[in-house]
Amino acid sequence: MRSPGHPTHPSVHGPRSNTRTALPYPVRATTSAATATTLFSYESLRAGALWNTRACRVHTRVNTALSVLFSTTHEHAGKRLDQVLHAQFPEFSRSRLQDWIKRERVLVNGAPARSSRVLREGDRIDVQPVELPPLRAEPEAIPLRVLYEDPDFVAIDKPAGMVVHAGAGAHTGTLVNALLGRFQSLSALGGDLRPGIVHRLDRFTSGVILVAKNDAAHRALAALFAGRQVEKTYLALVHGSVKGDGGRIQKPIARDPRHRTRMTARLGRGRPAWTEYQILRRFAGFTLLAVRIGTGRTHQIRVHLSSIGHPVAGDRLYGAPAKSVGLPVIATSR
Repeated sequence: MRSPGHPTHPSVHGPRSNTRTALPYPVRATTSAATATTLFSYESLRAGALWNTRACRVHTRVNTALSVLFSTTHEHAGKRLDQVLHAQFPEFSRSRLQDWIKRERVLVNGAPARSSRVLREGDRIDVQPVELPPLRAEPEAIPLRVLYEDPDFVAIDKPAGMVVHAGAGAHTGTLVNALLGRFQSLSALGGDLRPGIVHRLDRFTSGVILVAKNDAAHRALAALFAGRQVEKTYLALVHGSVKGDGGRIQKPIARDPRHRTRMTARLGRGRPAWTEYQILRRFAGFTLLAVRIGTGRTHQIRVHLSSIGHPVAGDRLYGAPAKSVGLPVIATSR
């Protein structure tokens, strides 16, 4: 409950009427970058909280039917919304807090705000927690394009836009949900949320994913990936005319300090990464590349190609124009 003498203390409100509440054969995987669309417990929280009046750090267990409100202090002024939330609610992961913000479950002075919103002293923060997703993935009737299947593994052509497994903001409609709805058994080594999943592709990247049907196949496939014995080729349509016949980009990749949803290769530090590319075909205003990567960093191909001035077509997050005029139609048999 609110304390009249301490305006910065959190208050917990009840429900609202509008609550938003080892294989004997070689493996080759070819992945095609989407062109126009880019390559690319809860314990119940009790009504009440323990607080430190000096720092106003809230330690609480949140019931998803409740709304938690607090006012920012001078110590919060000048900090980003997501940073303040992480400090106020350390029991929740950064990805979960980001998910709440994206779902507009966090209001600043009564209105939705971005993670990057810089707060001022006296801002009113209203946090409406979201219930945890299920602890196991459930089968769903989602069509799949099966490229190959045998008793050990299956090769799936994942479309652009489909998330591989549950994560922040995506708990249904994933490849895992579709796999469970299609196949009788999958490897259990990935846990209840990632059955059969040996490797991943970005949400907006289309291409081949290998899925293990049993634990022995999972171990064998994982060993092949770890030993870099699986040949993966990505096809990327990029903006501009890339010079030469090919090249190699070797730049470390790190989280962008200003835009937390992006990665960057411009800091000169981060995790080592290298990307090789060859030119397959040139078009007016675009170049089609075959890309190989020696490391698997988040958004690696998108980041590296953008860093040399050739973002993937349609990838506005990494510098592509808002409208990609004159996109060529590409047919490939690779």
